[in-house]
Amino acid sequence: MTEFTSEQKNYLQGLTMGLDVARHVMGLPVISGGCEAATATTVRVGGAAPAVQPSGPDALQIVAQDRFLSAGKKLAKEEEVKRERHPFEMWDVLTANAAQGKFPSGTDVFLYKYHGLFHVAPAQNAFMTRLRFPGGVIKSYQMRGLADLADRYAGGYSDVTTRANLQLREIAASDAVHIVTGLEEQGILNKGSGGDNIRNVTASPTSGLDPQELIETYPLAREMHNYILHHRELYGLPRKFNIAFDGGGTVSSLDDTNDIGFHAVRVPSATATAEVPAGVYFQLTLGGITGHQDFARNTGVLVTPEECVPVAAAILRVYLDHGDRTDRKKARLKYLLDAWGFEKFLDEVASHLKRPWRRFDVSLCSPRPAEDRLAHVGVHRQKQPEKHYIGVVLPVGRLTSDQMRGLAAIAERFGSSELRLTVWQNLLLPDIHEADVDDVKQAIEELGLDWQATNLRAGLVACTGSAGCKFAAADTKVQAM
Repeated sequence: MTEFTSEQKNYLQGLTMGLDVARHVMGLPVISGGCEAATATTVRVGGAAPAVQPSGPDALQIVAQDRFLSAGKKLAKEEEVKRERHPFEMWDVLTANAAQGKFPSGTDVFLYKYHGLFHVAPAQNAFMTRLRFPGGVIKSYQMRGLADLADRYAGGYSDVTTRANLQLREIAASDAVHIVTGLEEQGILNKGSGGDNIRNVTASPTSGLDPQELIETYPLAREMHNYILHHRELYGLPRKFNIAFDGGGTVSSLDDTNDIGFHAVRVPSATATAEVPAGVYFQLTLGGITGHQDFARNTGVLVTPEECVPVAAAILRVYLDHGDRTDRKKARLKYLLDAWGFEKFLDEVASHLKRPWRRFDVSLCSPRPAEDRLAHVGVHRQKQPEKHYIGVVLPVGRLTSDQMRGLAAIAERFGSSELRLTVWQNLLLPDIHEADVDDVKQAIEELGLDWQATNLRAGLVACTGSAGCKFAAADTKVQAM
């Protein structure tokens, strides 16, 4: 047998130690047993100067990038940018540019997106900011605060998006920091709402209200949201990523358009097994991309509510480690699934979870309760006695600041000081007492809005269009109206 040379032995030792660091960051057992407390590892390869192995929360991204470089491939420009400077180390740049009234230039345009700030020139020489409301739930004081921010630093309006989210637009360069700090003061943390990150986590908008739902999903969206905010390594993904929870209610979260979908199902006693007892689970679906005519596919796996966030975290780490870092057009999760196949991908995820998957034929589950494509508008009875939610129609998803304040006031006077954004570019006012329904209808109409719509208008959504997006070819909001 051929002996390794000293240089080869040093190389293998360094490789093993580097893998130990990466596994330590992921919370996995190390290989050599010598790096449990490592923050950085110095390795000498042959006669070369010592090299510091990547460590800390950004190590996973760097190790993944190194794998492509070692194979002689060229990183995408955005990957090179992230490698040179982490986007969250941009605060001094943001404040200096704002003080000088300057918009970002060059690669800083990309890094600003991690703070939710999109420079949308040439459509507008202004910023758009994208927010985060897990499950689409927004408190009335936040809506009122956003209206004030919109008047002072933006265009005096907000746009509801198809991720049950809000955007503020027409933000001047000098007001970028005012917007970011103003949002934080309202309890709205929008870090990672743009860039190569997990976007706003969606859920069934009628979670906790719907008489037919199988399970509440807002608590899971909120748990996922907080997990993302507190794990910096998840800001080093190859591309953007979407996660949705659907609880089986009348209003769908459109989870099949997401990279990860958790779709509630019930296993009845008649088909239950020892491994899969009767009860409510989430069917795991993977690989959806909005607008690409490719919907998330069933994996044949069921997970319990308690397992959803750990499973999503393991999926994200496999994607972080193996997603394409060289071609942005082929970097979404779908393309890794196409290259590997579902079984290889699921096996890799299971190795992170350290337990086998719970497999079950979804056709043996109870039929899903019927969705209602109009249940996001109009008056609908809640599971709570004598309570209703009212779906407000927003013309192509736009709200003036006065309408924002008016809706907040309605929620406080007649409801529970809460509003629910939906993926249909509208919102719900929950917890309206039966005796107050007519008064709320009138109050909505006095704001220049409506609570009823035709089938066409109820299902009408429109992107920002050329008036505010440099990628758009048409003024979609005007044409939709």
